[in-house]
Formats: sequence, C-alpha cells, structure tokens
Amino acid sequence: MGDQKNLFLAIGLALIVLTIYQFLVVEPAAKQRLAAREAQLILEEQSPQTTDPAVQLASQVGQQALASSPKITIDNAALDGSFSTYGGRFNDLFLKDYREELDPNSAEVRLLDPQLSRGGEFAMFGWRAADEGANNTLPGLETSWQVVRGDLLAPGAPVELSYTNQEGLVFHRHIAIDDQYMFTIIDTVSNQGTETRTIRPFGQVRKYGDPSRLPKDATALEKRKLRGNFVSHQGVIGAVGGEQMKHSYKKIRNGGDTQSGVGGWVGFTSKYWLTAVIAPADEQIEAKTRMFRSSTGEDVFEASFLGAPREVAPGTRTEVTLQLFAGAKKVKILKGYETNQNIARFDTAIDWGLFWFLTRPYFVVLDWLYGIFGNFGLAIMALTVIIKAIFFPLANKSYASMARMKALQPKMEEIKAAHKGDAQTLQQETMALYKREKANPLGGCLPILLQIPVFFALYKTLYISLEMRHAPFYGWIRDLSEPDPTAFGNLFGLINWDPNTLPILGAVLAVGIWPLLMGCTMAAQQLLNPPAPDPIQRKIFAFMPVVFTIMMAPFAAGLVIYWTWNNFLSLIQQYIITRKHGVETPFDRLFVRVFGGEKN
Repeated sequence: MGDQKNLFLAIGLALIVLTIYQFLVVEPAAKQRLAAREAQLILEEQSPQTTDPAVQLASQVGQQALASSPKITIDNAALDGSFSTYGGRFNDLFLKDYREELDPNSAEVRLLDPQLSRGGEFAMFGWRAADEGANNTLPGLETSWQVVRGDLLAPGAPVELSYTNQEGLVFHRHIAIDDQYMFTIIDTVSNQGTETRTIRPFGQVRKYGDPSRLPKDATALEKRKLRGNFVSHQGVIGAVGGEQMKHSYKKIRNGGDTQSGVGGWVGFTSKYWLTAVIAPADEQIEAKTRMFRSSTGEDVFEASFLGAPREVAPGTRTEVTLQLFAGAKKVKILKGYETNQNIARFDTAIDWGLFWFLTRPYFVVLDWLYGIFGNFGLAIMALTVIIKAIFFPLANKSYASMARMKALQPKMEEIKAAHKGDAQTLQQETMALYKREKANPLGGCLPILLQIPVFFALYKTLYISLEMRHAPFYGWIRDLSEPDPTAFGNLFGLINWDPNTLPILGAVLAVGIWPLLMGCTMAAQQLLNPPAPDPIQRKIFAFMPVVFTIMMAPFAAGLVIYWTWNNFLSLIQQYIITRKHGVETPFDRLFVRVFGGEKN
C-alpha cells in the first residue's frame, strides 16, 4: 500500500473520472437507448402482433367490462379507493396519510391505478387448473364476480362475492381489511358438479410500464420519483421459503425467475411503497416473475405465486386464506405483520442494504431521536453526534497521525532538496525520518477506512427513511427528502428559472446553499491535512470539494445536511488535535490576520 496521499489521490481521480463519464458517456448513451426504445415501440405498435383485430377487440372488451363492472368502496384509517368485481381486481387505491406534493391540499399518493398505463398497477387472486391444458373456466383476470353482501369494505365490514363456473364449482370469496394496509381474502370452493377437479390458488401483482425508464414527456413528479429510487431497490421483492426474492426491472426484462419453498410473499416495491400478495405460511408455493408485452405494446411486469394443488371431489369443499399488503413501508407496521401474522422476512421489503446490521439499529435510534426532538433534521444531527462520539478515539488516532505528518513537512522538504534526483536515497531517508519521529504514513488512512462502512450505512438509513419524506427543517428547507430548493444559477430563488434545463453546466448552476456549505466544510478539512508532495496532486485535491459539491447538489437536503454537519464536527475535532500537537494551521494565520495579536 502507498501512503494516504496516494489513496486520496486515487479516490479523487476516480470521482472525477466517474463524473466526467456520467456527463459525457452515461447520459448520452441513456438518451440513445431511450430513443431506440421509442423507435422499437413504434415498430411494435405497427406490427401484426399488436394490431391483430382480435387481440385489440379482446383488449377493448376487457377495458369496457372493467370500467362498467360494479366497484366496492374501500375505506379505513389509512386507505381509500375501490376494487372491481371484474377479475376481483384491487386496482384503485390511495394512501390517506401521504400526499404527492408538499402542499397538504395536493392529491393523495396513488398506489394502485386502474388505467393500466404509465406505471399503473393492480393485484388480484384466483384459481388455476392443476392441468394447465384442461378446459379452464376458473376465476381469473376476466371473471365477473357477483356481490353477495356489502358495498363498502371497511374494518369490521367485510364484503362477500361469489362465482359459479360451468363445471359446477362454486367459489365464495370473503374479503376483509384491517385499520392499516392488510387485506384478507378467504376463498371457499364447493364442488357441486359430477367430476373431481384439482385446482391451485394464485395471487399476482401486475405493473404496466417500467418506472426506471422515463418517457420523453415525463412530468416533474415522475422525474422526482425516479430520482428518489436510484439508491434504494425498486422492482420485485419477496421472500419464498425464508429466502429473499429480489429482482430489478432490468433483470426481469432479461428473463423471468422461479423460486419455490414453503410459505412466502411477492410483489413490487418502490422507495417508500409496497404492493405484495401473501401465500399461506405452511403451504408449498411457486413464485414467478416475468415480463410480457400488452396488446398496445407496453411492457407489463408480473410477480405471482401459485399455491399447492387441491383435489375437490363432488360434494366436497376446500378453503384457502390469502392476503394482500398495499401501503407504506413503515418499519413498525411491517414488523408487526411479520410477527403477528407469521409473514417471514416481511420487513426486508425495506431496502436495508449491504450493511443491514448497521442500518437497522441506526433506524431504531433515529426514530427514537425523532420522537424526542420532533424534527427529523435535528434527529439526523443528534444521531451523527452519537456516532461521532462512538468513533471519537479512532478518529483521534487518525487526526493525530495527520498532525504528525503535517509537522514533518518542513523536514521532508529538506530531505527532498538534499536528495533531489536520487529516488532510492530519498525513499530511505524518508522512511528513516518516519521511524525516528514515530510517524506512520498509514496511521491517518486506516481509521478512516474502518469508518467508511459505518457512515455509508447511516447515509443509506437516511435515504430509505419514510419519515424524512415531506419532513421540514428550518429556514428554506421545507422537505428534507427533496434537494435544496435554492440554486446559485437562479440567484437562490430571485430569478424564476430552473438551471437544470441546461446540460452539464446546469448541474453547476443548480448548486444550493446547503451543498455550498458542505463543499466549504470539506475544503476547510483539507486545509488541516498534510499537503500532497506533488503540485498536480495538490491541485486535484483542491478541486475535490468542487466535485463533491456538484455531485451532492441533486441529493435530498437531509443527506446534504448530514454530510455538512458531519464535516463540521470532524473539522472541529481535527483542529483541536492538530493544535494539541503544536502544528500551526491556516486558521491560526487567518485569525492573526483578521484580529491581530499573538496566536494562542
């Protein structure tokens, strides 16, 4: 390993290269892929497969039946909307406690959408024949259920549906809802026919369109939704037989997947919301993901499970209890369902990340602090202080090593001048100096490396926290989950203009006040570090705060506040340790220049 300067140089160069690569390669390539995708859709819409009159007619008939079928109103403390008796589809659902925009009068967040386009989503349950080749008139996507009882689904007010097929199978469906986000579906099947039938229950969630791909005419809200998902997983999520099932839309597009086990659940997740169908905990199931093309040429993603076969002889009956979760991914709610209803690994619907063993306790403490301070921004700052206190001794060693290295700079310059052109002797004398002064060039590097996973886990915790969504801070920050609304390019709000409309340069002009503060604290920290020996390295290091400032500007304000506050605490700690070792800093010289007198 080289010394810490080479490590930081490598990190800086990598960040600069990645930034340039993002602007000059990734974004243009993404635009080319989008253009190619749009061209492909146009061709597909003109192809016989999607313009087949029979297919189009079937689609139109289905849409008309869906629109004209009876709707059952859904209403509890957390949800409102309706479900359709056509197919028994849960396809129209809103979250009462969450708004699309910061304005409290804006529309409620729509989780399920009957339009079946542009991210439309629905869930349903049904039955399939064990022999897929058999004549199948079992309840499915296009079944028209009859309402037996109830026109309002609410806690304590279930709804009952029925359907009888041509073979004498009578299906009775009992639907109930709790006061949060869980639906319970009890299907009873009675065989009043003359033949034994073997059938299997299923549940599925379908999503129309790929939310990770923005159309050319994407709205500002759609763009924000996509931006809010690039760190956290979005796509299929589930657990089958105790093993997690997790696939991005890209992975499903490249080929579906099948996973079998006893019990489980599967559905679609975004950063904050989840729609999942849940199988019996003690039943062997088969979960699948797939993508297919709709009659209008739109990509349709499906996550489903198929239950164990049930043989229903004439005069007998069978029953199965299934569940649907549709709502916000609140930790306490998910954990409560996992414990009380035996839904294995249900809280893994939240993307805890690679360092889950850190993010989970972080969230517990953060939620506790939020309850104390009543402000999520203050809770973030308090948690950062607690973590800094835990790592105080480790950071002290790092800063002490940097201070010793900074104190040795004059002697190192003398060695360089004395052995200029003799690299071998220069290296020997430098190592002798380190040994004589008991300085370790890696002493400042290793403690920092040990802290990286810890602080990345905190960053992840903040990113996935639903509590940060639409949470205000102080001053101009009204939503910690959105970027700082001020911008250098519009004179911090004085000019009505969005700098992001400009390519590349817009990213620089869109930097707000908090990102600038973060960049300043990072630059101030660099002043306390030992200077790089090479002039080019020094210029690169000096440019790094600028790169980080531009990179962090589009991030959620809560994350930028966290980085700024963390940098500020580190700056104070490093300054104290540096002065304790008798090393003069640029801040001391600045103090003398501004206030005069002797340095303390």
